[in-house]
Amino acid sequence: MKRAAAYLRISTLDQHVETQLHDLKALAESRGFQVIQVYEDRSSGVRASRPGLDRLLADARRGKFEVVVVWASDRLARSVTHFLQVLDELNHLGIEFVSFREQLDTGGPLGRAMVVIISAIAELERNLIVERVKAGLRRARLEGRRIGRPSLSVDREALGRDRERGLSLTELAELHHVSKSTVSRALYNTRRGVPKPLAQPPLQARENTRAETAI
Repeated sequence: MKRAAAYLRISTLDQHVETQLHDLKALAESRGFQVIQVYEDRSSGVRASRPGLDRLLADARRGKFEVVVVWASDRLARSVTHFLQVLDELNHLGIEFVSFREQLDTGGPLGRAMVVIISAIAELERNLIVERVKAGLRRARLEGRRIGRPSLSVDREALGRDRERGLSLTELAELHHVSKSTVSRALYNTRRGVPKPLAQPPLQARENTRAETAI
């Protein structure tokens, strides 16, 4: 009976490793494998950090198992290049790779070729999704639709009047339900093309501003 390592990866909160593990244990039993170790990562497909995969490869070099089983080939690596690197290392170590979803293994040349093809298709699909998102954003910009969070509407005139009454930046922020930095930008932004302060604050307000800045 060959010793097997099961590798699990989920990328969203609504996925469960138990589903993958159940399928992989059934696959191992049907193939006559014994799952001796389970490795797990919780990350997106493109994230470089894979501590579970790193531990799996380290144990593979120590000869702890003869087979690696995964739920799907795109669970293993973040890109085709990375997948080929992992597959090549497993091959040099004499470790078989088996995928549950594609029902493929690297026991022969056809299986190795099919795994590479499927991994390439998975990466292509991910890239197409990214391109569709970018195209949608470009179309929205051309149509004049705002992308992202709406900008805060600040009544600069009202801020100026309240500032003249001696309110500090903190008090203005609380009164107008915005951040202190928003108040500061609205009143004192003197960059080119931006209006200068609406009103010169009284002496006490200027002293409050200096004290707040120092803090």
